[in-house]
Amino acid sequence: MSDETFDLSISRIIDAPVAAVWRAYTEHTEEWFCPKPWRVEIVEWDLRPGGRSALVMHGPDGEVMPMEGVFLEIVPESLIVTTDAFRTGWVPQTAFMTAITEFIPQGDKTAYRATARHWTEEARAQHEAMGFETGWGTVAGQLEEVAKRLAAG
Repeated sequence: MSDETFDLSISRIIDAPVAAVWRAYTEHTEEWFCPKPWRVEIVEWDLRPGGRSALVMHGPDGEVMPMEGVFLEIVPESLIVTTDAFRTGWVPQTAFMTAITEFIPQGDKTAYRATARHWTEEARAQHEAMGFETGWGTVAGQLEEVAKRLAAG
């Protein structure tokens, strides 16, 4: 069994340069992170290895979904890896996934790949049933809209 057995992934070519996609991802997170009409509240977004990633997603019917984790790896304009297996201070918590987001220059466009790596087949199946492909695909489109706006200046 390969390490990728429990992965779910989406890939898109975003019609904006890597610098704009990176800036949209890291500085305008609240504009794209959840499929609308959901919205996200950034509690802390400390983009460095070991930095805290704390967000709260709010649904249109009053749903509240807190998300807490840490950043594992940051390579500017290239890679962001985060996990919910730990909270700040490397304190273990029940893990659902590690998210791996890649930004690859393609001329004046960006190859964007977002992968959710799960610990178990059950977690992967749960995420897929929650609407992974549609949700993360919608989010990639929203990210592209923000990046295009930023690239246009």
